[in-house]
Amino acid sequence: MADLSHLDWPFFDAPHRALAQALDAWCTEHLAHAGHSTDVDAQCRALVRQLGEGGWLRHAVAGTAHGGTRDVIDTRAICLLRETLAHHHGLADFAFAMQGLGSGAISLAGTEAQRARYLPAVASGQKLAAFALSEPTAGSDVAAMQCSAREDGGHVVLDGEKTWISNGGIADFYVVFARSGEAPGARGISAFIVDADTPGLHIAERISVIAPHPLARLRFENCRVPVSQRIGAPGEGFKIAMRTLDVFRTSVAGAALGFARRALAEGLQRAKSRTMFGGVLGDFQLTQAKLAQMATTVDSAALLTYRAAWLRDQGRTVTREAAMAKLASTEGAQQVIDAAVQLFGGQGVVSGETVESLYREIRALRIYEGATEVQQLIIGRDLLR
Repeated sequence: MADLSHLDWPFFDAPHRALAQALDAWCTEHLAHAGHSTDVDAQCRALVRQLGEGGWLRHAVAGTAHGGTRDVIDTRAICLLRETLAHHHGLADFAFAMQGLGSGAISLAGTEAQRARYLPAVASGQKLAAFALSEPTAGSDVAAMQCSAREDGGHVVLDGEKTWISNGGIADFYVVFARSGEAPGARGISAFIVDADTPGLHIAERISVIAPHPLARLRFENCRVPVSQRIGAPGEGFKIAMRTLDVFRTSVAGAALGFARRALAEGLQRAKSRTMFGGVLGDFQLTQAKLAQMATTVDSAALLTYRAAWLRDQGRTVTREAAMAKLASTEGAQQVIDAAVQLFGGQGVVSGETVESLYREIRALRIYEGATEVQQLIIGRDLLR
């Protein structure tokens, strides 16, 4: 069981505490022996189905009429869910997060017909969602995207590429952002829902990374989708993408917290059980100092994370606070996990060891949904403003 003492903090209401405790118990029962399959695609699909059957994916979509638990996504709940899942199983956190991020634009700006068609299937785990924003030359600089969308009668024709697309190759649908040309830069981007079996959508490349997750590069060649698949008005795609990221960026901090708390727990257990020089590792002041720094880093990041989540749930704009949370949590988790590996010595770099897996899991979080350097720019510009 995870340490849930932080649930006593005033950021949380009774339903949040009950939710985190229930998920922790569910994870202990369902994920304790899940391991990591060599068939990552199949395991990811299976985890989505499990999470759907358990009712957890309902928190990732908005609208009680369409399978969600609330009409507005509860940011604190999303963060707690990701923290708990990450503590137990990195791929389970990934599976949950992509259902929310992939369908987030539909939750926030979709038509009633779009929500009815896609969200119940996402919430039940029957459809896998994906968020297709990044391109080979447009990652942090989203406004530089080149994937194009032109209207042709009652359809929109997509041409171009997307890359680093999570759930790429296994998703049932993609929310795709493309340049539709209403205005220069960010104001000329629109969002579209593209079903995976749409002619002209190709999986150009599957991408392997150090912590195995389904990733792909997509290619669109004369890919025709009905105009009715556009999310929001023409030219509103960038705004919709940023609103989606505002919801889920703070949850990345939650996932980093889950990884960091697991690393701290593993480090504590190692310090208490590893015998050396007639005592245990934890007897040494150097070890105690390392553990103290790890615990302080975790709590500092947690306070920033749940401040941002609480503020957003109060209806506040949290651009700066969310950036601080992601920056502190992901960078801090990297430090905590590295310290845990050091406490384990040679055993810490053995493939399959928990801290070794955490070391691979955390690295991508410092990059995706806005790299650390981007968060620093956001914070700095907001302070100067």
